[in-house]
Formats: sequence, C-alpha cells, structure tokens
Amino acid sequence: MKQRKLLMIVNPRAGRNKSKGPLFDAVSIFSNAGYLTAIHQTAASGDATETVVREGSQYDLIVAVGGDGTLNEVVSGLMQLKKKRPLLGYIAQGSTNDFASSLRISRNPVSAATAIARNVPRQLDVGLWNFRSFVYVASFGAFTRSSYAAPQSAKNALGHLAYILEGMKDLNSLRPYNIRLTADGEAMDGEYLFGAVCNSTSIGGLMKLDPERVVLDDGLFEMLLIPSPKTAADLQNLVHAILNQEYDSHGLVFRHVSSIHLETDENLPWSLDGEYAASVPVVDAVNCRCALTMLL
Repeated sequence: MKQRKLLMIVNPRAGRNKSKGPLFDAVSIFSNAGYLTAIHQTAASGDATETVVREGSQYDLIVAVGGDGTLNEVVSGLMQLKKKRPLLGYIAQGSTNDFASSLRISRNPVSAATAIARNVPRQLDVGLWNFRSFVYVASFGAFTRSSYAAPQSAKNALGHLAYILEGMKDLNSLRPYNIRLTADGEAMDGEYLFGAVCNSTSIGGLMKLDPERVVLDDGLFEMLLIPSPKTAADLQNLVHAILNQEYDSHGLVFRHVSSIHLETDENLPWSLDGEYAASVPVVDAVNCRCALTMLL
C-alpha cells in the first residue's frame, strides 16, 4: 500500500505566544494515521502560495497551520494546481480564525489534527476576486482596514480585541463610496459605507452572520451592503440592525449571490481574508462551487 504524503505549511509568526508542543503532537497523530509528514515554515508573505504551486502536486494532503491569511495563501496555491489538487486541512493558530469558527474547527491543534486524520471530506466553495483567490470574505469600506492594519504583535497579544480597537479608528473616517454594482443581474448602484461577499459566519472578527443562513458549498456568497445613511435616525437604525444581526431590515442589503460585478471611480481598497488588496476600477467576484475538498 502506497504511503500517503502530507505537507504541513506553518506560519511561525501566527500564534507566536502559543506553545509549540501541540504541533508536535499533531505530527504524531498524522504519522499514526499513515501519513509521511513534511513541514515547511513560511519565511515571507507569499511563501505558502509559492510552496504549494511548486511542490503541492507531490502530496495527498496539505495542512495550513496559522491564521486565516496562511489559509488564504495555501488555498491560492491549490487553486493554481490544475492536474492534481491535494486535500486541504487547517490547524487554526491565528488570533481571530473567522473561517475556522464557521467550520467549527477546534483551536486546539491536537483536536484539529485528530479530526483531519479521520479523513472525512467536505466540499468547499472558493471565491475569485479578479482571479485572486479568497476563502471566506472579500470586503470594502468601513472596518475593512481593521482586518489587515492591526499589527501582528497586537493580534498575538489581544486577539479579537485587536480588530475591535483597529475598527474603532475607522469611525473617524467613516465615508460613503459611490459604486456601480450588479449582483446576479440585479443592479444595486449607490453609495455604501461597507460591502462584502463572504462564505463565513464571521466577517473580520467584527460582524456575525446567522449560521443557519450560511452554506459553505452551495455556490453562493452571502452579500452584505451597508448603504450610506441620510439622517441621524438612519444611522442609528443601521447600527441597531448590525449589532442585532437583523440584516434584512433598516435599509441593509442582504442577498445570496453567485457573482458580483463592481465598478467605481474612487479609491476603494479591499480586504481579502484579512489581507490587503489595492483599489482597482473594476472587480468581478465569482463563487467557484466545491472547488476544494477539506478534511475536518
């Protein structure tokens, strides 16, 4: 019987304050499950993607060990493999781990590795943002900056609170963006404070979606748009709706869509899985249904 090969791609910066002992235990679990395990520690941004593209087809399973940014890089590499695309595993070691929360992946490396070793597959949608991959969210506008601007040291020390504090800074520069948007053929041109297409129950560690309304393999994004309020009362209603997860009320726009086409003349930076994406005049975001298979 051919021995299965596993590559663990580890971001040593994520969860730097955590003990590494459980990761050694995870390797032991994979070994006992019949995997010959290799470990690659990332040295810089983009290293995980380059490693998967260069070596990924040699392996049966690739396990991302780090935060959502590490997972994004691994998935970006997998999506570039055309002939053989290995299975995907995730051991969440970041500070917020939005996507792990959506999938109910344990933050304990031993528990996560044990689940992966059970070899139970689950199909996973992947988003493409102008051909750049994202796993769980592409967002613009208010609070988007907080997902990529919080320093890694603050994320390690404060976790979710780091995102909250960084997001509060955006309140001082809250402004609308004029966009021309079509979602599955429906025109939604207007001024918005925030917009996102996601495949997750948590956006940037700040906003939550009802788990009953999020399906991770249906070929659809959950799209949320926050329009620019015209009055103080409108703003108060929007805040109330967001805090209480009432996304179908008070002027919020919530849809399940397979793709969006967005155009703007403004400087509109984006965040993809918490990583910065520079402003471009035209964005096409498309859901690639069941593009990957995860073990969890």
